[in-house]
Amino acid sequence: MEYVNPPDCFTQDELEVVWVNEGVQLVELSPPDPWNVDPKTPEELEVGEVTVTYLTHACMELKCGRKTMLFDPWLTGPAFARGWWLLHKPPEDSLERLCQADAIYISHMHSDHLSYPSLKTLSDRRPDVPIYVGDTSRPVFWYLRSSGVTLTNINVVPFGIWQNIDEHLRFMILMDGVHPEMDTCIIVEYKGHKILNTVDCTQPNGGQLPSAVDLMMSDFAGGASGFPMSFTGGKYTETWKAEFIKNERKKLLNYKAQLVKTLQPKIYCPFAGYFIEAHPSDRYIREINMKNSAEELNALTRKLNPSIKTWTPKPGSVLDLSLALKDPSSSMAITDPPPNTQLYMNKWEFDLYMDEINSVITDDIFKHKNWIQFYYRWADFKDYNLVVRVIETDEDFRPFPNGYDYFVDFLDLSFPGQRPERDHAYLEIKNRVGVMRYIVKNGLLWDSLYIGFQNRISRDPDMFHFRFWNHFQIKLPTKRPDWNLFLLQETSVPVQADSHR
Repeated sequence: MEYVNPPDCFTQDELEVVWVNEGVQLVELSPPDPWNVDPKTPEELEVGEVTVTYLTHACMELKCGRKTMLFDPWLTGPAFARGWWLLHKPPEDSLERLCQADAIYISHMHSDHLSYPSLKTLSDRRPDVPIYVGDTSRPVFWYLRSSGVTLTNINVVPFGIWQNIDEHLRFMILMDGVHPEMDTCIIVEYKGHKILNTVDCTQPNGGQLPSAVDLMMSDFAGGASGFPMSFTGGKYTETWKAEFIKNERKKLLNYKAQLVKTLQPKIYCPFAGYFIEAHPSDRYIREINMKNSAEELNALTRKLNPSIKTWTPKPGSVLDLSLALKDPSSSMAITDPPPNTQLYMNKWEFDLYMDEINSVITDDIFKHKNWIQFYYRWADFKDYNLVVRVIETDEDFRPFPNGYDYFVDFLDLSFPGQRPERDHAYLEIKNRVGVMRYIVKNGLLWDSLYIGFQNRISRDPDMFHFRFWNHFQIKLPTKRPDWNLFLLQETSVPVQADSHR
């Protein structure tokens, strides 16, 4: 029950053996449904008592009675280094709304959900706002101490247990069945009315979810991976990529529509997919990485489930839950932003954020070739028969002048001058120098490279190395490398790199 490709990754859950009348039955156990603990009878809602306001991407504002809760506030700056930028322009008062919230839920550590540039405003103005995250094995706020952001009221809560905010409002965080180490989703309940937000979970709560909730929200777009857009060589022609992306979009669209059909929420809203590869140097990715549209998914949802009300959100649009439940066909249930409101971003602060990233290129660390050994020994991935060649590049993935070009053999964590003679798997990764060095210096995860489209990858054989990518995207040490110690250890005269192999 182990997958062959990718190797050393997931296994199917072991089936439970039950003896029945001198025979056996193999039983697949269902995940728990803890939301049924202490059930509440739904009460009638007043108009305006529960409203849901879409701000941008995965950020929603819930007003429930006297309390306001905000989901995943990515409201400014890029995500995944400089690979993702906001597609929808948040309302002008979005950061003010963030600072006035009574509670904030952050689903996971990816930077389109945990946005340190957005939380910097909160840090400066109201650092004590209660923030709630799930008890994942990789702490959501693992980078907080190094981020320059100060937040004093972060609450790590156990999975599957109701958390009370007041006498009427409570929430429950659930883990993802595929990525329990980092992904979560949430159920919010007010006076017995449930709102389910599955966020980015691949298999929220192992596939066991409450049915007939009042409002369900989920991602929809796809395109949130470097595969296959960033891959080169072999079968990865433009034609193959386009066909693969088309098929994956269709599969995701059908999966989401079928999930909604199974759960039968009263209202469904696709969100958490409104990003764009806006920087001019990422034009290739932007053109090939076609995504699903919310309108497309909602049309399919209505076709399969005519009784379900769908909502395609616009920045600043508001759903009144009371009106929507009383009369799903009412045009008064959803208030769109005023005419002539700018809905889409048309300029981004590229220089502000890219200057910060690229400032590390000339850091003293990288005057010493031994940073390579120091960094990968800190990363501590080994005993895996994989050789990786890493090439530092410019914006167009051409070798960076005087940049590093090196091999790492992860079988014994050595650094050969060329590929070894033995049989081995091989990756060649071309990384934009600014992003790579920024990640190395700060001990960040490689999701900014891979999900942020900041590299180009070829592989032989054509196999996904789950252990390697899982380690560098999720399991790196939570304490950044001690570069001060490294520089003290370097006693040789610093020299600029030239053809570093």
